[in-house]
Amino acid sequence: MKSFLVIGIGRFGKHLSRKLIELGNEVMIVDKNEENINELLPFVTSAQIGDCTKEEVLRSLGIRNFDICFVCIENDFQSSLVITSLLKDLGAKHVISNGSRDIHVKFLLRNGADEVIDPERDIAERLAVRCSGNHIFDYIELTKDFSIYEIPPAECWVGKSIKEVNFRVKYHVGILATKAGGEISPLPSADYVFRPDEHLIVIGRHSDMEKILKLID
Repeated sequence: MKSFLVIGIGRFGKHLSRKLIELGNEVMIVDKNEENINELLPFVTSAQIGDCTKEEVLRSLGIRNFDICFVCIENDFQSSLVITSLLKDLGAKHVISNGSRDIHVKFLLRNGADEVIDPERDIAERLAVRCSGNHIFDYIELTKDFSIYEIPPAECWVGKSIKEVNFRVKYHVGILATKAGGEISPLPSADYVFRPDEHLIVIGRHSDMEKILKLID
């Protein structure tokens, strides 16, 4: 269990807080607007109404006690920048801020953000990749070269084990898990036999994955 501070309870902050709570973490939420936090009050560890661009408000939260601080301010880059900077000044261990433009990302990183995310861009890019391929059920980009894909097995693999296919050596791609009926089974052994009714969650270079996707087609 970790301890999280979520500042800004708009749509993204609300979804983030809900999922963090669902995963069993301690979550404190803060927003200037009381209406934004009311919906989550029965579930979060604590909540506070306040303007986090003011140092005294942030200082009162005990910033050093949180494993990660999220700055989820929407449509107010100046406030996001100020809060990010103040969090680091007050000793925040790890700050993740929301930035929707390249220039925002640059300034947020310069002002102390350890990570900057753009949820809309990330979702759009992920959706574009998934919908562009006939056999990609899910996709997560890790770096510009490596990604995680959810794909079906090729017909030529079905009925054979991972060892028989010589999967890692032949395709230069690793199998992280198998998925059937909504159930995920991590790290299958070399003796695992491919089934026609399952999905594979694999990690590899884009260039190697393109070869696999052509094989599946």
